Amino acid sequence: MKKIVFAGLFVCLTFLCVAQEESDIVIVGDMMPAFTIVSDNGAELKSSFVQGKVVLLTFFATWCPPCQKELAAIQETLWPKYKDNAGFRLLVVGREHSDAELATYNEKKGFDFPLYPDKDRAIYGKFAKSLIPRVYLIGKDGKVIFADTGFNENEFTELMNCIEKALK
Repeated sequence: MKKIVFAGLFVCLTFLCVAQEESDIVIVGDMMPAFTIVSDNGAELKSSFVQGKVVLLTFFATWCPPCQKELAAIQETLWPKYKDNAGFRLLVVGREHSDAELATYNEKKGFDFPLYPDKDRAIYGKFAKSLIPRVYLIGKDGKVIFADTGFNENEFTELMNCIEKALK
């Protein structure tokens, strides 16, 4: 009986690992894909504006509980430390959200970092097929140096350490 349970767990874990890999389009070592953030009013912000900077790009949804934890950690720990660093940019992208939805959400949560819309997954679709929250740290050379899905405090600490190293 123990062998059957072990075999079942092994199959489940293998499936989860394969599913994770299949959902990734961009992985560590890849160049950050070019993208354009399009606001509700049609204004565009091209990814080239972060060229030469260390960039933390995170995808979230307002309904996602792990996303709420990640954004709270960004607000409490990461953003106060790096917001004034000229070599750092934070892009928090709301997957399938408009500017109007994000403004309402931001007002409710009280975040003081900007949120960017990705109404039709045009940006997200260049990085992944599924799973949020999803975070990418891009080095000054434009290469992904850290990527993660979900949220836990140990990985967030690792992310903070990677940011420190990348900014040096």
